[in-house]
Amino acid sequence: MTSDGSKTMRAWVVRQPGPIEASPLSYVAKPVPVPGQGELLVRVLACAVCRTDLHVSEGDLPVHRERVTPGHMVVGAVAALGAGVADYAAGDRVGVAWLRYTDGTCVYCRRGDENLCPNSLYTGWDADGGYAEYTTVPAAFAYRLPADVSDVELAPLLCAGIIGYRALLRASLPERGRLGLYGFGDSAHLTAQLALAQGATVHALTRGEGSRRLALELGAASAADAYDAPPEPLDSAILFAPVGDLVPVALRALDRGGVLAVAGIHLTDTPPLNYERELFYEKELRSVTSNTRQDGREFLALAARHHVRATTHVYPMSAAQQALQDLKAGRFDGAAVLVPDGDTVA
Repeated sequence: MTSDGSKTMRAWVVRQPGPIEASPLSYVAKPVPVPGQGELLVRVLACAVCRTDLHVSEGDLPVHRERVTPGHMVVGAVAALGAGVADYAAGDRVGVAWLRYTDGTCVYCRRGDENLCPNSLYTGWDADGGYAEYTTVPAAFAYRLPADVSDVELAPLLCAGIIGYRALLRASLPERGRLGLYGFGDSAHLTAQLALAQGATVHALTRGEGSRRLALELGAASAADAYDAPPEPLDSAILFAPVGDLVPVALRALDRGGVLAVAGIHLTDTPPLNYERELFYEKELRSVTSNTRQDGREFLALAARHHVRATTHVYPMSAAQQALQDLKAGRFDGAAVLVPDGDTVA
């Protein structure tokens, strides 16, 4: 406990953003957060590791909160209720995702595009997230979860899955269309399952033999290096890898009228585009910005209907920094998930 008698917990904080190989995170004791008005205190049962956490840790994204605790794909149990919360009870299992707050009054929120809200806030960037024993979430932004899927399997769905679904919508894939996925990590391997269940032909273009093998095991028609040409023109493509050099590569792979959606929150600089080779014939280049809560609800329902399941690699919470290092190095396919390892502080 702290000197004032409040309980403490173990949590990771970004000490100073920098290369993950230099260990910019510290595992510290800090007070258990107190839920505010309309919030839930959530005991973390599982927290998946996202590339956005890597961007926050390395400084690719600007600092929004000093010494922030990353993590925004949380499955947890409600431990306490803030004032004004009436539709949850202690013990309820909930999901905590990236989008944490929108103002509800701006022109974007009013027209149903809350993902574009200029006053939006995000878990693990603006507020402390799930690389900890406890976190908080506004009740209005928590997700109710199906009872028949494990904590570890559910956790990656809460960002990797939801953002992948948003990207799939932005890519305007026609019925039974040909979809290219550039990068085949946590988000892409969930998106592929959903697209395949809906009748699409999927081509994976990604580095790493393990990722290509996973793509084929899930039902992809082909799997090749990210810079290779797919075996047929694509109706739609999604760029998950944060590599700007792949934008013209993916655009050249599109058929006439095709759409490329860029799914990441961060992308290295893109090279100049050649209009005739990469944009002519009404090809489109679109970005993806966060998601709406409706996207989340729709995706979780579709994932349950089509039995979308994450390929997971479990790490103890105390090894979160190692999980991020392994993510950057491409040492695993699918998704890494942190679980409590019993290392608590009284």
